[in-house]
Amino acid sequence: MSKGRLEAFSDGVLAVAITLLVLDLHVDPGAREGLLAQLLAAWPSFVAYIVSFLVIGVIWVNHHAIVRFVEVVDRPLLFWNLILLLFVTALPFTTATLAGALADGSASDVRVAAVLYGCTTTGFAVAFTFLYGRITKSQVTEGRMDAATRRRAIRRFGVGTVLYPVTTVIGLVSAPAMLAALAALSFYYLFNQTGASEREPRIPT
Repeated sequence: MSKGRLEAFSDGVLAVAITLLVLDLHVDPGAREGLLAQLLAAWPSFVAYIVSFLVIGVIWVNHHAIVRFVEVVDRPLLFWNLILLLFVTALPFTTATLAGALADGSASDVRVAAVLYGCTTTGFAVAFTFLYGRITKSQVTEGRMDAATRRRAIRRFGVGTVLYPVTTVIGLVSAPAMLAALAALSFYYLFNQTGASEREPRIPT
């Protein structure tokens, strides 16, 4: 399989996942409550939407940043990429579940929804880290990255495998605080944590 096909497939899946988020935002023009009251009451949906949009958007940016350095698309890489997409495509469901629990659910429902959301984010953090490790292993083999740089980059890039579970624990106490922590973690990943140059790799001639 070519790298272009891998990227095209991943981009399509990420685009669908990020689009599905907006389907849970709605108001009823014919309702007794005014539009402003409905919007204020639906704050969990809007906050969860913004956070999840940011999470998927950052995943897309970082996916592009690491996949462009792939030289050979092998089966292990394909499967780690699929596992990453498995958890990303679950985000619209877990986002809607958490927003619904915050709006109308009991405290126990909110905790269950927070754990569900947290398991999803932890899952894609682990898959993304293994995907990154698979790609950078070939970079070291081919002399494009030294082993020490790779270890430091994996630690920086893989910080989510520790912090996403921490945000899940926070969610057991306060789901809004968990969403704030997730947004902060997404801002961390807005910066290049890959240890690789942001310049396009040279094409051998």
